[in-house]
Amino acid sequence: MKKIRQQQLRKPVTPELLVSPSSQDGDLGSQCPEDRGNWTGRLDFLLSCIGYCVGLGNVWRFPYRAYTNGGGAFLVPYFIMLAICGIPIFFMELSLGQFSSLGPLAVWKISPLFKGIGMGTILIVSLVAIYYNMIIAYVLFYLFASLTSDLPWQHCGNWWNTDLCLDHRIIKAGNTTLPVNISNTVSPSEEYWSRYVLHIQGSSGIGDPGRIRWNLCLCLLLSWTIVYLCILKGVKSSGKVVYFTATFPYLILVMLLIRGVTLEGAWKGIRFYLTPQFDHLLTSKVWIEAALQIFYSLGVGFGGLLTFASYNTFHQNIYRDTFIVTLGNAITSILAGFAIFSVLGYMSQELGVPVNQVAKAGPGLAFVVYPQAMTMLPLSPFWSFLFFFMLLTLGLDSQFAFMETIVTAVTDEFPYYLRPKKAVFSAAICVGLFLMGLILTTEGGMYWLVLLDDYSAGFGLMVVVITTCLVVTRVYGMKRFCRDIHMMLGFQPGPYFRACWMVLSPATMMALLVYNIVKYQPSEYGSYRFPAWAEALGILMGLCSCLMIPAGMLMAVLQEEGTLWERFQQASRPTMDWGPSLEENRTGTYVGSLAGSQSPKPLMVHMRKYGGITSYENTAIEVDKEIEEEEEESMM
Repeated sequence: MKKIRQQQLRKPVTPELLVSPSSQDGDLGSQCPEDRGNWTGRLDFLLSCIGYCVGLGNVWRFPYRAYTNGGGAFLVPYFIMLAICGIPIFFMELSLGQFSSLGPLAVWKISPLFKGIGMGTILIVSLVAIYYNMIIAYVLFYLFASLTSDLPWQHCGNWWNTDLCLDHRIIKAGNTTLPVNISNTVSPSEEYWSRYVLHIQGSSGIGDPGRIRWNLCLCLLLSWTIVYLCILKGVKSSGKVVYFTATFPYLILVMLLIRGVTLEGAWKGIRFYLTPQFDHLLTSKVWIEAALQIFYSLGVGFGGLLTFASYNTFHQNIYRDTFIVTLGNAITSILAGFAIFSVLGYMSQELGVPVNQVAKAGPGLAFVVYPQAMTMLPLSPFWSFLFFFMLLTLGLDSQFAFMETIVTAVTDEFPYYLRPKKAVFSAAICVGLFLMGLILTTEGGMYWLVLLDDYSAGFGLMVVVITTCLVVTRVYGMKRFCRDIHMMLGFQPGPYFRACWMVLSPATMMALLVYNIVKYQPSEYGSYRFPAWAEALGILMGLCSCLMIPAGMLMAVLQEEGTLWERFQQASRPTMDWGPSLEENRTGTYVGSLAGSQSPKPLMVHMRKYGGITSYENTAIEVDKEIEEEEEESMM
């Protein structure tokens, strides 16, 4: 016993001064605060980003945009805009989130004067989450309707059909003389969508919502229930769900692609989709459309990327992940175009009409044209079920990101009160958004959905992204931001990223904003034109997210002291606790600035924890030297 006690006494004791709380357990997984949570697997983050970016827009917007803007020639401006606008902003958002381990609101410790940007982001995401889940509810409705031997939108003669309904089989049989004028007829799938699913004939317009469609209401309730159960434990639960929801759509997409290209007339549709029309490249519209597709497809500005990155470990290689996700997203869009247009080519041949008469975008493609095409295939319920199951998994990934963004943003602001009750808080958010979305389940709900879609994430989102880019590069400083990335990844961004962040990306987005304002067109749904009050409401919806920025500036200035200029200067500087969330990752100006900090030099903590100096500690030494040299130069 004496020998054991003597050996214990001889063991070197490390002073508590040199040991950070995270170094005491010796677990590499503790690099993120445990009470906040972090990804539990290597691929959780990457698959979550892929699932978030690869959404409904890849299937129902990109193919249509491509064929209306030069076909194969559209890929030229598409990839140029991806390089100028998409990849740099994507990498910037991931860098901000991973460096600070904070959500879209708390991350503005980087410059409290502009916290209104985060408030605007949360408002936009909340509005989008309301109507996006309604689209998922429509998908669920069609998914259940496909569980039959005879698809309900396959024939006319149902109670919801009118005298204008004309079955495609009658068109095909009438090779010579048709009994009616085709231009004045409606397909069974279109009447099923508008008169049965929406029951839009019960509403005279947006001011007359009509009765609640209880079957749609139950589908909306089910979609919110699914979303809540998947985000119940934050990224620990949603990070596992995406292993299925982010990968399974690719399996279905490949199945639909193989089935599509083997159909008669498929190459007619593919030729229509990809035939290059290079004269389109001389028009500004094509370049603007390419930039818009990149902007909304990657989901920049919605806070989802920043939120996901905030759950990473400090040295996660987000530079590599940026290129994997952005290029993977582009390739998925192109493949989806083949799957869609091969079937549309078959459909046009069956109906004996040109491809451009059956090609549509958005809900028109997902709930009218493609379901009609499914009825022409053998085993049509099977292919219909697969298609809508693919849309379901594509939509759920994006909805997870929207909800995680809202929940993370608010809990990071009030961590002491909300983090222990995150499940309850998430439930409250889901219930609140469900109740606000009930108007979308009415007979006139589609009018409200179109209004939300047109204005909730329009010019307001562009203003948020432009302001973020300018604040990071001009107010916080390009040099300081690149140094932060150097501290994280071990290298600084090259001239390509610097040029895009400083000039090219903001200029491109400014051009998008100006184009949207100059080419403004009132909302419409089919032949219905929205009244002036609805347009004013939509514009106000977009302005609210923009007005959050000056409102946040006013609040930040009022909290400071001194003259007005001094208040602006103080509020624009990073807070004392800005920087890496863990003490051991803080070097240079970030040393000892955390509340309750004990360690005088995080590098000593690293040496204690890892038994030597690693490449990241070498980076820390280099960053410290750079800072010291800059301080000496400024004093001379």
